[in-house]
Parts: sequence; structure tokens; C-alpha cells
Amino acid sequence: MDSVRKGLRSGDIEKDTYERLTCAACGEQLGTKNDPDELNTIRFCPSCDREWKKVG
Repeated sequence: MDSVRKGLRSGDIEKDTYERLTCAACGEQLGTKNDPDELNTIRFCPSCDREWKKVG
């Protein structure tokens, strides 16, 4: 699982004009999984099941 920043640099994730993250492969807006026991947040694509983690 890559980080969100690495996904943006590699072109796997894109930002729209309102700073929303979208999957470059299928164009879906990314969802969020937030585990209270972890420090990071997981951003995921609901249609292709790819995941990226956002630290902080």
C-alpha cells in the first residue's frame, strides 16, 4: 500500500478543483476508512478496491 502523496506523484490519484481525491484508473472519488487505533487514515477506491494511506 502506497501513501497518498506517492499516489499523486505517480499519477494513480488525481485532485479536482475542489481538492477532492479521485482514482485515476476508474474516476471514482476516494472513500475514507479511519481506524481509531492507528495514526494513519486509509483512502480507498470503492470500485477497484485500491488503497492508499494518509499519515497525519
